[in-house]
Amino acid sequence: MDNQKELSDLSIERKECPKCGAIWINGQHYWTGTGKLGNELDLAGLVCNNFGDNTCINPCVGKEGGVTWAQRLTELEQDHP
Repeated sequence: MDNQKELSDLSIERKECPKCGAIWINGQHYWTGTGKLGNELDLAGLVCNNFGDNTCINPCVGKEGGVTWAQRLTELEQDHP
């Protein structure tokens, strides 16, 4: 009998933005505070497009769209007049 274990090709790649600390695991953005699945376009609208620089690793930096702070403020004002 062969005693060698079969090894999987499982690997994990973790990237962290040096500017804001955003995290990608195997290419998927996760929100740092909650660990929930993230949205790169929302991250760009909320953080990267306003505070990012040339070290930002978000592939959506500079793109328009996603959630913005202005949209969140409008929603809050509508929900709590």
